[in-house]
Amino acid sequence: MQNRTAYSGGDGPAQEDLDTQVTVELASVVSAARRRATRDGDRQVDTAHLLHGLLESDPAVRAAFDGGPQVARLLGYLVQRSIGYGLEWHGTVEDSGAVPVVTEGGVPGWSPAAAAAMDGALDRAHARYATRAGCLDLLAALVDDPESRAVEVLRRASVDTARLAARLDGERPGQD
Repeated sequence: MQNRTAYSGGDGPAQEDLDTQVTVELASVVSAARRRATRDGDRQVDTAHLLHGLLESDPAVRAAFDGGPQVARLLGYLVQRSIGYGLEWHGTVEDSGAVPVVTEGGVPGWSPAAAAAMDGALDRAHARYATRAGCLDLLAALVDDPESRAVEVLRRASVDTARLAARLDGERPGQD
């Protein structure tokens, strides 16, 4: 049976082990990001796909932002990526510079920045002794890469990423 999240990152878990290390909600976000990338004709899941899935799927992620209008603006940018905004990304590999571009042995179907974000989410969960990474872990890991597509979208929507990161760091202890 193939893993529904279809992720296998660097030193992280094997593909078949990921389901045991992420919450059901995060597994659903990953699946939605993969479907969105396929629908958009993108070769890889990138950090903007992951951000879109997080915003659509998790009320705690939406609550981390400064209200409904900011979330609506973010979703507006993300929805527009396939019809205009973000077309400069179409067919390109997301390389934020946070990790070296992987030419071989990378995560199939994932941009290097998206794979690094998932590894970061798992690291955050392990650092707080949680058994599974959750959606807020992934959001925090996305915000940690200032050159990612997700952070570009956040900045265009006037999100103060430093403030968001601080808010997420304050919420880490209460997650499961």
